[in-house]
Amino acid sequence: MTRAEAEHLARQGVEALRRGDGGAARASFDRIIASQPEGFPLPWLALAQACRMAGDTAAETQALQAQLREQPRHVAALLLMGDRKRLDGDDRAASNFYTAALNQAAVTRDVPQSLHPLLRQAELFKREASERFTAHVETAIASPQAPRVAQSIDLLLGRRELHLQQPSMFYFEGLPQRAFYSRDEFAWIAELEADTPAIRAELEAVTEGFAPYVEGDPDRPLPNNPLLDDPAWSALHLWRGGEIVEANAARFPATMAALAKLPIPRIAGRSPMALFSRLTPGAHIQPHHGLLNTRLICHLPIIAPPGCGLRVGADVHEWREGELVIFDDSFEHEAWNRGTETRTVLLFEIWKPEIDEAERIELTRLFEAIDAYGAPMMDQG
Repeated sequence: MTRAEAEHLARQGVEALRRGDGGAARASFDRIIASQPEGFPLPWLALAQACRMAGDTAAETQALQAQLREQPRHVAALLLMGDRKRLDGDDRAASNFYTAALNQAAVTRDVPQSLHPLLRQAELFKREASERFTAHVETAIASPQAPRVAQSIDLLLGRRELHLQQPSMFYFEGLPQRAFYSRDEFAWIAELEADTPAIRAELEAVTEGFAPYVEGDPDRPLPNNPLLDDPAWSALHLWRGGEIVEANAARFPATMAALAKLPIPRIAGRSPMALFSRLTPGAHIQPHHGLLNTRLICHLPIIAPPGCGLRVGADVHEWREGELVIFDDSFEHEAWNRGTETRTVLLFEIWKPEIDEAERIELTRLFEAIDAYGAPMMDQG
């Protein structure tokens, strides 16, 4: 078959489609495909439309599969295959093809206007199919009691976002993906929490010493943080870079005594670190990741007014005065003060309990070696 003959048959097939004669259209397209004319694109998509018109579901599916073997990201073929699966009652397959079509359309320039209604239909179907799937799962597993099962179901159904550790400097392999740790996992917490009134009394007696938490370093690029040099988020350091800040520590004897009892890492030039973190009304610490996933950040809320919150990963926590909060800051996290009073927490770090003593010794040596190479990276929110 010559190219001219193939073009003539293709025109006949298209005309047959327009007048609703699926049988005649299919005959024209079948002849072209059987002849395999050199340099002429095989009309698989048109054949699929003719087969649907003729009511031959199996042949329609085969034609679409052939088109997708040649062009796996053909938007129209993906949409038509999604629609075929929808009509077959296969929600999951239809959703997969529709998703692939929508994703490809999002990165394709000049998607034909004729496909826009099918794209909108795909979006609508995905929403409806998701609702049907959610109802199916909830009927099968109603109100799971195991928290990890419940959280995993929320991930499956799209009600919860997946967040993983993404430290900006150092990732330690093999640790569990836990955003928050429970207060009852650490024996020393009750004694620290009992010291809250004494720590608050010392804090209320201090009227100066706070400085912006995020400060620029002239020897480093400035951090891309809207709170740079902004006192809306400020800190008063008691330990910094492994050294006591004497001028501040002298005013907080009870606080320093409480900190001395805690399992804070000892890493030259880096830790202990302990400070009061203050957030004024209206301030928002934007989502970010901490430097390491080897530590936990501890917040002892000293002044915790309403309207203040902390999100770590997918979970949101509201501070309560005197109740320690322990979280992994290598997860994306943010904090805000939407209230009318300033929030202040005592902040310090501890080793993750899953890291054993031998690993802590080697990690300490590693971090000290890294810092000996140059000034250490600082947490800048």
